[in-house]
Amino acid sequence: MAVPVAFFALFFAYPVVAIVGRGLKADGVWQFGRIGEVLSRPDIADVLWFTTWQALASTVLTLLIALPGAYVFARFDFPGKQLLRAVVTVPFVLPTVVVGTAFLALLGRGGFLDELWGVRLDTTVWAILLAHVFFNYAVVVRTVGGLWSQLDPRQEEAARVLGAGRLAAWRRVTLPALAPAVGAAALMVFLFTFTSFGVVQILGGPAYSTLEVEIYRQTAQLLDLPTAAVLTLVQFAAVGGILAVHAWTVRRRETALKLVDPAQTSRRPRGAGQRALLGGVLLTVALLIVAPLGVLVERSVDTSGGYGFGFYRALQSADASGSTFLVPPLEAIWNSLQYALVATLIALVIGGLAAAALTRRAGPLVRGFDALLMLPLGVSAVTVGFGFLITLDEPPLDLRTSWILVPLAQALVGVPFVVRTMLPVLRAVDDRLREAAAVLGASPLRAWREVDLPLVRRALLVAAGFAFAVSLGEFGATVFIARPDNPTLPVAVARLLGRSGELNYGQAMALSTILMLVCAVSLLLLERIRTDRSGEF
Repeated sequence: MAVPVAFFALFFAYPVVAIVGRGLKADGVWQFGRIGEVLSRPDIADVLWFTTWQALASTVLTLLIALPGAYVFARFDFPGKQLLRAVVTVPFVLPTVVVGTAFLALLGRGGFLDELWGVRLDTTVWAILLAHVFFNYAVVVRTVGGLWSQLDPRQEEAARVLGAGRLAAWRRVTLPALAPAVGAAALMVFLFTFTSFGVVQILGGPAYSTLEVEIYRQTAQLLDLPTAAVLTLVQFAAVGGILAVHAWTVRRRETALKLVDPAQTSRRPRGAGQRALLGGVLLTVALLIVAPLGVLVERSVDTSGGYGFGFYRALQSADASGSTFLVPPLEAIWNSLQYALVATLIALVIGGLAAAALTRRAGPLVRGFDALLMLPLGVSAVTVGFGFLITLDEPPLDLRTSWILVPLAQALVGVPFVVRTMLPVLRAVDDRLREAAAVLGASPLRAWREVDLPLVRRALLVAAGFAFAVSLGEFGATVFIARPDNPTLPVAVARLLGRSGELNYGQAMALSTILMLVCAVSLLLLERIRTDRSGEF
């Protein structure tokens, strides 16, 4: 645990505490009265209210739309199921900036719906809610569907034999077993929407602001660190509570019911009702997920002179974007790939050691450490990024001009995915295998290499894939620390969208399409190698 603890203490806790201290200290004295002053402001109260109710609305809407999909993926076997599973997961690993861009192309001014029917939903709450459902659909499908596919259907059938109706049997047998998974999925969706940044910033306009967007505005635009520090503490407290409840639901889910092989529960749909359900889910996926991605691709090739690759060719020139970049936007692709590879390596080392430590011991300390590893998913990435700038600025850790700063920030987001992917597999390794290797003379390192590694190799590859995808799309922290001559893809997209003109808009669509394709390829590869369907993500 020493290496992961040191990593999180230095690159997560230290920057966050430092930025909060800058905002709440005056002449070395803590000014806690500022908390009441900030929270009593009407504009901040509006931000807190909007952040909370839109997260609740997004969570409820996501559950209503995604639970039928979870059932279809869990119980039905149909052609193209593996491909479709990868397709619905693509939005989850896309940068929120790209998600916002896709819905802007679909619902915004000059978008697909605007051209067809004159309908615009950008700068409305409906665009935000739909984008959140788009982003979190896979969380429900994978978390709930993964468990649903392993529940033994014979227990529900036994209840029906004893006289219970179909609905009563489902309500009394299946629903209690699914409740922890549904709760865990709902909490994760609430977490991601409560801390939403890129989606709200692009689609909400000046009328809507979540805590994360307001922290960015107070920090980067108004330079009001006291307000930003108070909002960071509020978000930290809320996320800590959410993760505590989430850990409780996960422990309940692990003991819900005896699980079976998913291959035993999946079958071809039978009857008109099941076929209609499958058709409805496929239509939902087509309209909610495929349509925004398709419009994104269409806008990237729709130039004023007709369809072509002019926007893609313009990415090769820095002059084409005016003063937006010091280098051609196309270089952002190479920068992002390099940063993501390094971040993936860091996340695998830190996350792998953390997962191994969590399998060796139990108790409140270890459970607290497990929750700590999840905090980067919910704590303000803007705060972390700005904290990097004000803390890592003195020898021996003067990293402000170093390229490693970006992978370090990206790795913080990748580590939770590595831990959550590898932990169930590592816990399944029989300790007696390690003990037998030790009795035969193997050192601890050799026992790990000969026993653990072959058993967790596939999980390690899946963890690497997820870490790579989320690192590639990290935006909240890198928007602060990415240098103008080395932008990442999400930062490049945001900068292009922030400038007027058809060329900048088209280039943003082209870069977003490239990033979407890279994420889609990564997910397809993951689907070919992953063996466990009940994972956290």
